[in-house]
Amino acid sequence: MYAGKITLRPVFRITGLLLTALALIMLGLAAVVWALDEDGSRVFAAPAALTFCVGSTVVIVNRRRAFSLSLRQAFVLTTTIWITLPAFAALPFVFSELELAYTDAFFEAMSGLTTTGSTVIVGLESVSYSLLLWRALLQWLGGIGIILTALLILPGLGDGGMQIFRVEAMDAHERPLSPSLSTGLISLYLGLTVLLALALWVLGMTGFDAVTHAMTVLSTGGFMNSEYFFIIGENIFLEFFLVLGMIVGSLPILLYLQAVRGTPELLLYDTQVRTFFTILGIAIVLVFCGLWLASDRPLLHAARMAIFTTTSLMTGTGYSMGSYWQWDGLSISILFFIIFMGGCAGSTTGAIKVFRFQILYATAKIQMIKLLRPHGVCIPYYNNRPIPPGVPEAVLGFFFLYAFTFAVVSLLLSLIGLDFVTAFSVTAVALSNVGQGPSVTCLSFAHLPDAAKWILAGTMLAGRLELFSLLILFQPNFWRS
Repeated sequence: MYAGKITLRPVFRITGLLLTALALIMLGLAAVVWALDEDGSRVFAAPAALTFCVGSTVVIVNRRRAFSLSLRQAFVLTTTIWITLPAFAALPFVFSELELAYTDAFFEAMSGLTTTGSTVIVGLESVSYSLLLWRALLQWLGGIGIILTALLILPGLGDGGMQIFRVEAMDAHERPLSPSLSTGLISLYLGLTVLLALALWVLGMTGFDAVTHAMTVLSTGGFMNSEYFFIIGENIFLEFFLVLGMIVGSLPILLYLQAVRGTPELLLYDTQVRTFFTILGIAIVLVFCGLWLASDRPLLHAARMAIFTTTSLMTGTGYSMGSYWQWDGLSISILFFIIFMGGCAGSTTGAIKVFRFQILYATAKIQMIKLLRPHGVCIPYYNNRPIPPGVPEAVLGFFFLYAFTFAVVSLLLSLIGLDFVTAFSVTAVALSNVGQGPSVTCLSFAHLPDAAKWILAGTMLAGRLELFSLLILFQPNFWRS
């Protein structure tokens, strides 16, 4: 149970507990399918039994009365959870009528739990409701999972500048990982999902589509129940609530919780939120101008396409209205670059996050001021507070590591036979957890080689865990005393 000087018993125990919880979710879904007389309860019953046996055995073998996690154990735990859960969540895809190979099943499960939205399934219209619900549920669970990871674990690890949220991630009387904070976040996430599902149902979606789309929109995941893109139609209100759901999922959920507790002004005046809306607004205007000027689309039609698709890609949801990778050059360029922007820290979105661009700008501004005043004392600020020492360096390191990972993955995909455009685009959408990109793989990744699917699955994981949490495990010094 040791790796170097690190005891892994607490890591295994917590992972086992989460596997047991995943098994109970599968079992509950199997009961629902059986009650609805849909021939598919075995799809979840067998994986539930296997997952429960493994999870409970790991818990029993590694039981101890009390334990505390060290910094290195927390790093190992974070990665272990996000690898183990997709490994078992893939089993229903293997046992289903799709009979996916395990490589495809793992890719689909990893894409779901990391809220990426890339899929290897072709012919979604013929897939059973139970399996579509499982895909949506994976993204919903991944959404709340990454929120808890980003707010309660990564700040303590100092991951890529996330330590700046160490104080903001709790009230004065709460500690990291406190039950009250976790329960409040989960309850709020569930409440927002229910409200969005009700709104979509009232506005014309079927009950099933309303529930599954609420899960995938709020988690900014993007799994759909059909291979057809959303089509510009008469229901502009439905489009509005889908866009609203994407935006809600891309803002810090902690600010919602604080608003419920009586301080809504924190959401209104947070600089990260205001910067997010500013960048999103500028991107929408530029895409709209490109669409309207470069085609004969009516003004309202171009505006709706620009708002929906731009919001979807910046938030990492991945929905679109039409073949946006075939639009004019300006629109494609804007949409490609905002894929890397992402939403706010503490949300369900992936990519680099707005706050890192803010810190990078503040740091660059201070460097330019120092050129004029070499002996001056200049302090960069973020959200009206001085940026703590070490944060600018961590953010700069994150940008370098992000670019380096992007280059390495693109080269690896090229080496196994993918053309440049495909390798470049699928790496971008996997690392940014967006799911769809401007290439022939925009909808299905089924035709990619198995090696490419494993590489992209690892890329999704690296992007979801903010790179450092995963890549630090490959440092030899990490495992030494």
